[in-house]
Amino acid sequence: MGRGPASLLWRSFLTLLLHKPFGVLSQFTREPGSRCGCLADWVDVPSVYAAGRLDADSEGLLILTENGRLQQRLTDPRFGHWRTYWVQVEGVADQGHLAALEQGVVIKGQRTRPARATSLDSSFWCDLPERTPPIRERRTIPTSWLSISLREGRNRQIRRMTAAVGLPTLRLIRRSIDLMDGGPPLSLEGLAPGQWRPVNSAEEERLKALLKTQGARR
Repeated sequence: MGRGPASLLWRSFLTLLLHKPFGVLSQFTREPGSRCGCLADWVDVPSVYAAGRLDADSEGLLILTENGRLQQRLTDPRFGHWRTYWVQVEGVADQGHLAALEQGVVIKGQRTRPARATSLDSSFWCDLPERTPPIRERRTIPTSWLSISLREGRNRQIRRMTAAVGLPTLRLIRRSIDLMDGGPPLSLEGLAPGQWRPVNSAEEERLKALLKTQGARR
C-alpha cells in the first residue's frame, strides 16, 4: 500500500455524528475539578476526536473523526461552513433584533460576520427533548426561539451576539453543519441527546470529496 497524502486521501475513515448533551465538554478527557462530563462518557470509540467544539453548556451536533485532515478542513475559517443553531432567548425577538444579528454585532471590539437569523414558531421546537437540568425561566419575562446560522465560530459567539441585542441566551442547540457541497447539511435528525451514529456511505463520500478541495478557498 502506498504512503503519503495521496493514499491517505482515499482511505476509509471513521466519522461519527453525536448529539452532545448539556454539561459535557467537547473532549475525551475530564478537566480536573470540573463538574462537567466528557465525550468518553457517551462515545466508547477509540481514535476519534471532535472537529470543532461546543461549550459545555451548549448542546447539539458534533462531528467526531479519526481523520486529522478532515478535522482541519471542517474547522478552517477559509471555508466558512454554515452552522445552524436553535436558540432559546429571554425576551421576544422583533425584526430589529433579527436585523442586528444578521448585520453583525461588535464583540470585544470586532464585528461579527453577516449571519442568518429568523424566529421559530412552536412547530419547530415543541418536540425538543427537555434539557437536564432544565433552564431557569422568570415568570414575568417571556422566552422565544430563534434560528441563527453563522460562518465563524468565535468563543461563545451566539451567546454574546444575543446578549448584545438584549436577548440573553437560555438554551443553545447546534442543529446542523452545511458541507457547502450542494447536498443537505449534516444534522441532528434521529439523534436524541447522548446518541451517535456513524456517517452513512453517501455522507462519507461527501466528506472525502471535501478533502479534494483542501486547497481551495470559498
